[in-house]
Amino acid sequence: MTTTPPQLKAMRMASWITAVNVLVASGYAIAGLVHPAAILPASDVPTEASAIFAMYAAARTLPLAVITLVVIFKRMASALLVLGFLAGVIQLSDSIVGIFQHDPGKIFGPFLIACFQFYAVFLLRRLRN
Repeated sequence: MTTTPPQLKAMRMASWITAVNVLVASGYAIAGLVHPAAILPASDVPTEASAIFAMYAAARTLPLAVITLVVIFKRMASALLVLGFLAGVIQLSDSIVGIFQHDPGKIFGPFLIACFQFYAVFLLRRLRN
């Protein structure tokens, strides 16, 4: 199948947005491992439980980032659709966690990333069919 300019543009956009998405999420996971207080609400003190939680976050986020970057590098559009959608769902879920933390930054940041992610996946899917 020959890639047309609109398909190429959609693939590039989905690749960039997804890469930024998973790298930002990985940054937060790494921050939680290195300095747990950075991801906790201001009034909370880091504990062993918060360190374990950070390990779980890193365990889901870092492999997703690595696999997604490989998929982008290999230009595997069908895999990018799945991983991009998954990355969007994760960001949307993170915004729900932000609601429970009553932290606007943890609500609107992930929600905005999820919106961009879903838009990119939508365009890529539409132009691939």
